[in-house]
Amino acid sequence: QVRLVESGGGWVQPGGSLRLSCVASGFTFSNYVMSWYRQAPGKERELVAYITNIGGRTNYADSVKGRFTISRDNAKNTVYLQMNSLKPEDTAVYYCNRGSYYGQGTQVTVSS
Repeated sequence: QVRLVESGGGWVQPGGSLRLSCVASGFTFSNYVMSWYRQAPGKERELVAYITNIGGRTNYADSVKGRFTISRDNAKNTVYLQMNSLKPEDTAVYYCNRGSYYGQGTQVTVSS
């Protein structure tokens, strides 16, 4: 079955950085677009970034452009989200996604 396991969340001060990882299993990873979503308290889940399976084309939400970078390593069945210049409004649970499947999420908290 499809399994997505996120890691790398935590607490960081504004301006800091974190790198999230998502290890996928149960499907041929290199065949699928992979995405990161996030959900802040009281808000709907939103798409943060995605990366295509062919060519590694990326796209980002306007709120994270220039600060976040999504990447993938097909040999390791892993997708990453490098988050720099973090802001308090980036605080959320971050989810790895493939189509209708989501991981359990990893909490990111940005505060001083």
